[in-house]
Amino acid sequence: MANHMNAAKHRASGKSVLGGAMIIAGTTVGAGMFSLPVVSAGMWFGYSLAMLLGVWFCMLMSGLLLLEANLHFEPGDSFDTLTRVTLGQFWRVINGVSIAFVLYILTYAYISGGGSIVNHSLSALGVSLPQSVAGLVFAIVLALVVFISTKAVDRITTIMLGGMMITFFLAIGNLLIDIDTVKLASPDGESRYLPYLLAAIPFGLASFGYHGNVPSLVKYYGKDANTIVKAIVTGTSIALVIYVCWLVATMGNIQRSQFADIIAQGGNIGVLVAALSGVIASQWLDNMLTLFANLAVASSFLGVTLGLFDYLADLFNFDDSRTGRIKTAAVTFIPPTILGLLFPNGFILAIGFAALAATIWAVIVPALLAYKVRQQYPNADGFKVPGGTPLIVLVVLFGMITATCHLLAMADILPVFK
Repeated sequence: MANHMNAAKHRASGKSVLGGAMIIAGTTVGAGMFSLPVVSAGMWFGYSLAMLLGVWFCMLMSGLLLLEANLHFEPGDSFDTLTRVTLGQFWRVINGVSIAFVLYILTYAYISGGGSIVNHSLSALGVSLPQSVAGLVFAIVLALVVFISTKAVDRITTIMLGGMMITFFLAIGNLLIDIDTVKLASPDGESRYLPYLLAAIPFGLASFGYHGNVPSLVKYYGKDANTIVKAIVTGTSIALVIYVCWLVATMGNIQRSQFADIIAQGGNIGVLVAALSGVIASQWLDNMLTLFANLAVASSFLGVTLGLFDYLADLFNFDDSRTGRIKTAAVTFIPPTILGLLFPNGFILAIGFAALAATIWAVIVPALLAYKVRQQYPNADGFKVPGGTPLIVLVVLFGMITATCHLLAMADILPVFK
């Protein structure tokens, strides 16, 4: 009885599951999905589906393990506090470095992807810019939004998410109607598929990253485990459905051999959208797809850079005055923008590196946190992820396998479809 009263006391009043689910889905679905068809082209549709399901399950479990640990702390406590108190200074530093690295490398990836899609959009209007300049324009405009305030990001992201949903279903709906099942079921080119699975796993992991939002949800809902679990399960499931539709739409319309050309051109977003535009008959639908790509990259950029902005302000103790925000903005945006000018086509490469570092803070650390918390509070009655220690071992193994796959693919030991 006391537990029920306790739960009721912690329950967030009038905050729907849908709000949290949209935060999770919005964070998860973004520019990363544009890397999926490109890196899955080697193993094609059946294995891609199996990989997505497996990665979704492991990433869902690691998020729930993080939630379990997080609920033993006060709402508002984030990764830094959790790792320091539970795992000690070593893991706190490792975790902090991997979070900063992921956020920086994703900011660069989105500047590269943003430059590519802005360029593709402008070429339709007969304007041609060097891609690095397009990336610079993209970065400056969106950096100003982050600089203004969190509220500005919140408002604009909400509008963008609405726009993304509408444009995605309009463009994808038509691509799904026109799919050629022969392309999906029996792709052309060499008849080797399974070996390409391993190199694609890290990109799957990068497409299901929402773990930075788990502490935010605890802060938002209070310790209402039931609602947060529903929000995480619903949000990641929405993402999974969107990815499956996206793979059906791309692989059902573009030949497997055509992906070799897309990869040869750097696999960037503009190239993939251009290949799909070649398939879509109507100019209007082509515009919808291009608009969706722009919105996806922009909303991902805003979400990631807001996290990086707040993280760095906290790290360097920059205050919220105008001068403080200018200092934070400089540290946040200048390094990845310079990288974007120097290497305008690093989108796919950067997403892979982000996955490598994300295996630490989004997979391995949450599993270790849950393990330690269970030892510290063996008799605690609260939310506990089912599956006991075997599940924790499974999640850690998944993290280690993913990191190994990325390193082996980088060293050219794993086959990568070209």
